[in-house]
Amino acid sequence: MRSPIPGLGRVMVFLAAALASASLAVPEGWGEEGVQYGQVGTDVTLSCTGAHAGSPVQWRRAGAAALPEGSAIQQGSLVLPRASLATAGTYSCHDEDSGLLHAVSLRLGYLPGVPFVSCRASDYENFSCSWTSSVETFLPTRYITTYRKKSLTGEEKRRNKNGHVGPCLQDLSRPGTCTVHGSEFWSSYRLNITEVNPLGSSFRLLDVTMQAIIKPDPPEGLVVEPIPLAPRRLHVSWKYPSSWPKEPHFQLRFRLQYRPIIHRSWSVVETVNLSEVITDAFAGLEHVVQVSAKDFLDAGNWSEWSAEARATPVRDPATMASEETTTNASLESLAEEPSQAPNPEPINRSDTLEKMAILVSLGIFAFFILAAVLVVTILIWLRVRKHSKDETKPHSFLVAATHLKALPSESRCG
Repeated sequence: MRSPIPGLGRVMVFLAAALASASLAVPEGWGEEGVQYGQVGTDVTLSCTGAHAGSPVQWRRAGAAALPEGSAIQQGSLVLPRASLATAGTYSCHDEDSGLLHAVSLRLGYLPGVPFVSCRASDYENFSCSWTSSVETFLPTRYITTYRKKSLTGEEKRRNKNGHVGPCLQDLSRPGTCTVHGSEFWSSYRLNITEVNPLGSSFRLLDVTMQAIIKPDPPEGLVVEPIPLAPRRLHVSWKYPSSWPKEPHFQLRFRLQYRPIIHRSWSVVETVNLSEVITDAFAGLEHVVQVSAKDFLDAGNWSEWSAEARATPVRDPATMASEETTTNASLESLAEEPSQAPNPEPINRSDTLEKMAILVSLGIFAFFILAAVLVVTILIWLRVRKHSKDETKPHSFLVAATHLKALPSESRCG
């Protein structure tokens, strides 16, 4: 039946978790007899067990000549106002004859804070959560770790009225972690991590969806090998992480990164296979290769990179022959060179400058020669043109004069 008030179910779950945490907040014993715990900044009262009512008592602090400043004895008990971490120590009460009546070790600290919690699934059958305290309490601390499956089938509800609540199992060899075994990949869970110390408790509720927290372990068995007669190729192979179940329904895809050892930038390729051939490696240079994995359907996150593997592609035969020829020629030229003994004549370092000056001078001289030739050519052309015009003018004058001279004679004949 659905709650008529929105969010009421969530509030009830929260209160139930808080009550459960509170009921487990302060264990009856912390395994330390004769120890009293107190909160920093509060007034702490130490009782003198064994003293008779109304009998005067004396209080002393081990290793100190006097009691902390501001302390007072009230009805046989020692009151320490606004206790600080420096107030901690061993205190004892005595009767009038200095006989020991009671001794207590005072330890001071803080209430627990809400822990920081993160969860991760390295496969689709189990997930682990880790936590760290948000407050340094200076007191002994325990953790209560439980989980509840959020979405239950009808059968599960009938079998377990508590909503399938179970312990998130803590591993003593890995402090600060717990694991939920037999989880379902398509289900959601609510984790309750409760931090408890002698002063109280605090808890964190965390909703976990398997698809969101899946992060495989790095692939294993990475091998990189050069390919014979292929100068720019490397063959890379690897295996599934051993923590990933060998089931056909949950495959992984992979990401391969590689670079020459002398370079900083990586080349990256993706594949669904367990091997890959690098086709653009640098011949003769050592390469470093790593691989990571992710769920085939892109759920969750990429794994961390695997450990490095290294290999060097074979060298190109043509390049090797060219290098050998160059090396041999260099050796021969070195053999033909005269002795490298010091030359008593000073080295003339101005030869290059002199050569450049000569070339510049020649260039300037050639420019002037060409300019002079051009000017002479233009002058000759102008002179020839003017001469041709002068010859044309007398010829025309003679023709006109002859024509005019002929006109009077014709008139007289008429």
